[in-house]
Amino acid sequence: MRTAFKEWAVVVDALGRGEQILILRKGGIAEGRGGFQMEHPRFLLFPTLFHQQRESVIPAAQERFDQISRQVSTDVVRLDFYAEVAASRRLDSLSAAESLRGQHIWRDDVIAQRFDWGRAKNLFAIAARIHRLPLTIELPLLPAYSGCKSWMELEKEVSLVGAQPVLDQPAFDHKLQLFFSALNPAQS
Repeated sequence: MRTAFKEWAVVVDALGRGEQILILRKGGIAEGRGGFQMEHPRFLLFPTLFHQQRESVIPAAQERFDQISRQVSTDVVRLDFYAEVAASRRLDSLSAAESLRGQHIWRDDVIAQRFDWGRAKNLFAIAARIHRLPLTIELPLLPAYSGCKSWMELEKEVSLVGAQPVLDQPAFDHKLQLFFSALNPAQS
């Protein structure tokens, strides 16, 4: 696999620990006029410090933020996980985004700011099953990987053989049901 998705290192950590299955995305400046699109059903998680801010995550995640920020290299990216999309929704109301509180590490005010940023008032919510690669893959941080964009193609193919889900099936199903219940409370 060569398709990678850039996400804050602290969020990748929370996904990799099984603390959350949710990725919230507005899209980067480089996404173009169409904004963010859910283009790939499977992708490697590319941890980055780009735009990462300690005060943007809930207090419980700030200690991990401090640890991770000291460990992330500026020369090499370490890939430990890939994601398989179980569901994705475009959230066209702030109340829908707020209904996911407790399922991610973002602070409420950051969600509101991201929702309101740009012309389109929305966010994308992606529920994904995260898998740990059998070995950490280290790749040089190339100039092609920089910038404010969600998707990129890696220079090197990464094998997914031997990857294992970070959550067992019942735990993942429970978190996925919480996602669906939050967005469709009448159907719960």
